[in-house]
Amino acid sequence: MLLPQTKEREYRFGLALRIGLPIFALILAFISHTLIQNYQNLHSSFYVEASLVILVSIYFIFYLIYNGFSVKITDEVTKTFTREYFYNYLNEEIAKKKEYTLILFSIDNLNDINALYGIKNGDKVLREVVLWIAKHLQSQGIENFPMGHIKGGDLIIGLEGSKTKYKTLLELICLKTSEFKVDDIEVKISGAITDTNYSHELDYLIENLFEILEKKKNTKQKDQLELINPNELEALVIHAIAKKDLFIMSQDVFEGEEALFRECFVKLRTDNEKLIYPKTYLKIINKLGLGIEFDLMVLESVLQKCKGKNEFFAINILPTSLRNEKFLKRAKELLLQSKTKIMFVLFEIQYYPHINRYNSIINSLKEYGVVFAIDRVASIHTSFLYLRELQVEFIRFDTYYAHKDKLEKNRSIIEGFNFIAHEKGIKTWLKNLEDKTTYNLAKDIGIDCLQGKCLCDLKEISARP
Repeated sequence: MLLPQTKEREYRFGLALRIGLPIFALILAFISHTLIQNYQNLHSSFYVEASLVILVSIYFIFYLIYNGFSVKITDEVTKTFTREYFYNYLNEEIAKKKEYTLILFSIDNLNDINALYGIKNGDKVLREVVLWIAKHLQSQGIENFPMGHIKGGDLIIGLEGSKTKYKTLLELICLKTSEFKVDDIEVKISGAITDTNYSHELDYLIENLFEILEKKKNTKQKDQLELINPNELEALVIHAIAKKDLFIMSQDVFEGEEALFRECFVKLRTDNEKLIYPKTYLKIINKLGLGIEFDLMVLESVLQKCKGKNEFFAINILPTSLRNEKFLKRAKELLLQSKTKIMFVLFEIQYYPHINRYNSIINSLKEYGVVFAIDRVASIHTSFLYLRELQVEFIRFDTYYAHKDKLEKNRSIIEGFNFIAHEKGIKTWLKNLEDKTTYNLAKDIGIDCLQGKCLCDLKEISARP
């Protein structure tokens, strides 16, 4: 048992003892008084009954008091429901109500506030945001609604009815947050909304809220299977992986006028011929712990298709798979059998600090003909750190720069990264080029490898197993 748990038990026991002692004293005084006044007339059964009363009262008083303190309904900082109680409450509400809506409010810069102004100010911001949201909803005639603190700066409220009833309300609140401050501290708040038309399972509803919020921040694209029930979608992904039913397209990447290699784009295919795109299936794969199995399946499928051919394919691999012993062992077996040159394209948001081990893994795979690329350079700090420290052959710029206006505006940034990469003997790469104007600009900047519809279309490289 951890020290905090031990100390908490000691505190609860002491508190229960202090509360229970007056009750025990009263019982003992009553029994003593009865003994003194009626000593001659008392039956022997009285002593047995008195002993049982004392023992049972001790047990139940201590049990109820001790366990009563272990149940927390409200969060100490925000004074909203705790996550455990909130989940139980919502499950009951969803079961009772025909339609139910959940709204997520997220304080996007809470970590920055904690770092710049201190945790106490961060807690104050959380409390003020809760009060501000409650006040705004009450002004719209919405009262006595459940609100829970899920994690960090994420707050969820539950409201009866469909989301169409509250969508405009959420938009208005989010618009008003642009002027919201706490003691001159700027607070950035974003929101998302979902309802039981998506699913009646709370876990899926909450996951959907965070997915919607992430899509709002990063992209406006929608997946083809976005509206499928999450239970059904999960089953489709599992079934497609079990059948190894992959649909793999590839596109040439050019260096000058020559096609240097081909990048693979992997989709899962369902029994009814629908395609599940990476943005949809990757989250499910990671959630179910199928990342290693999926990456090995993709690698094996690509190697089988290009076996005996003088072609070079690039595939996206999860860095967590790359650092897994099971994946490494099987990948080396497959690469040894195929003897085909493969590129692993790596991308992760969080920096992996054991860089020597990372380089050791990369170098061990280079012996099997693998080359490496870092994705989304000039977009997130991790890509720059990996450019600086990993022993790779390629870097790929973020697709943000694949548009003429963005590339022109940030030309100095791309030229800077281009120069750093070339100084280290690394080739640069930009994808999703849609027109010749952007292609000519990228070529003029000196980016080595270019890819996009203006150069060639996608081609299928895999068939059903």
